[in-house]
Amino acid sequence: MKVKILKKNNFKMPEYKTEGSSGIDLRCNSKEPIELKPLERKLIPTGIFMEIPVGYEAQVRARSGLAIKHGISLVNGIGTIDSDYRGEIKVILINLSEENFKINPGDRIAQVVFQKIERAVLIEAEEINETDRGAGGFGHTGIK
Repeated sequence: MKVKILKKNNFKMPEYKTEGSSGIDLRCNSKEPIELKPLERKLIPTGIFMEIPVGYEAQVRARSGLAIKHGISLVNGIGTIDSDYRGEIKVILINLSEENFKINPGDRIAQVVFQKIERAVLIEAEEINETDRGAGGFGHTGIK
C-alpha cells in the first residue's frame, strides 16, 4: 500500500522509527509555541496532507509518552482520516493534567497508523437474533 504525502512544513518526512513500528509521528507545525491549559483542547496543525488509497483509513492516535508523562491525549480517542479527505491533517489535543503544557513547533504530537477498511453491506431488519449476552455491556462480565 502506498500513501502520497504532501509536506507543507520544514520538518523531515514522517517515517517509521523502527522495524516494528506501527505508526508514523506527526509534528506540530505552528509558528509559535502553543500552550494547553488544564482541560483545554486545541486543534494542532501538522503541515501534512495525505492521499490515502480507497479501502484504507489513517488512524490518528495519541503518543503514549505524552499521555503518561504529561496527561496529553486526543479528545476523540482515535481520529479517523478517510481516504477521500485531502485537507491538512490536524490533531485535536487535550491536556488532562493539572499543569500547563507547552507544544513547540516540531514537537511530535501524535502518530498515524494505516488500516484496511472493510465496508459492510447494511440490511434493514425487523428483528435480530438473540444471544446469551443480549444487551449486557459496560462491565456485565464481572469486571468491577
